[in-house]
Amino acid sequence: MQMKKPPRSPRGKPMQTAIATPMSSKGATASAAVVARRAAAYIENRVAEEAEGPVTLEELARHCGVSPWHLQRQFKQTLGVSPRQYDDALRMKQLKRGLKRGDGVAAATFEAGYGSSSRVYERAMTALGMTPASYAKGGKGAAIFYAISPCGLGKLLVAATARGLCRVELGMEDGALIEDLSREFPEAESIERDDTALGRYVTELLRRIDGAAPRNDLPLDIQATAFQRRVYEELLRIPTGETRSYAEVAEAIGSPAAVRAVGNACANNPVALAIPCHRVLRNDGTLGGYAWGIERKQALISAERRAARRAG
Repeated sequence: MQMKKPPRSPRGKPMQTAIATPMSSKGATASAAVVARRAAAYIENRVAEEAEGPVTLEELARHCGVSPWHLQRQFKQTLGVSPRQYDDALRMKQLKRGLKRGDGVAAATFEAGYGSSSRVYERAMTALGMTPASYAKGGKGAAIFYAISPCGLGKLLVAATARGLCRVELGMEDGALIEDLSREFPEAESIERDDTALGRYVTELLRRIDGAAPRNDLPLDIQATAFQRRVYEELLRIPTGETRSYAEVAEAIGSPAAVRAVGNACANNPVALAIPCHRVLRNDGTLGGYAWGIERKQALISAERRAARRAG
């Protein structure tokens, strides 16, 4: 019987990955974590070899010796994202590295394994928050407007692009809040104050600080990984006045082992209040961390519980 040649990248180099032997019925007892790690390693090697992607679910399933259905389920259960989302996140990360090196859009696109520049531009507005050409210049060209308002927790800073909210902060001093905003977007073309233009955002967020349930959906313009987006979507489902533990959020998104990653996603939430990361507690029921201070986290939770009781 003729042996199959190892898969090759578009540049003709052998793929640096082991070929898995299909699992027998006994092998089907392998844990979901083992299958997911094997699949993730295959995707990582494929991206590293600059192979045009994404890898198909059928190809991954053959490599891991399980059915496509089981692979999809086990991968998502372990890593919190689908194989396609994992592949796409790696390629986007490679694209970012190429753009930052100054490779140029065409070269960075090729190196990341994208088949066409049109697909990159479709993805970039979500993953980068801007076009690849703009990202290559460190975000130069972005116009950001902000507003600052006093609130029950000190000062509220709200910043937005034309697409939606990009930053929400809590603090005590206007100067410190503006400085933080400038550090977050060092290459923005402009950062200007416009309390009138952002008035409706500020009004809605002040309501939420007082414990009121969201009245309006707020458009967002943030950068987040596929996993972070899953976490943020779950946080938005937590009813006002209720809390969840990091473990409960991890379970809800289908990744019960990703408790620490859920905590990291909450810690990196760029739009406080708009995405209610303050509603997530440690597994023992204690407050845990909060970027804007434990006292503010407690105050937000207490205000929401009081408002929910009044409404009920």
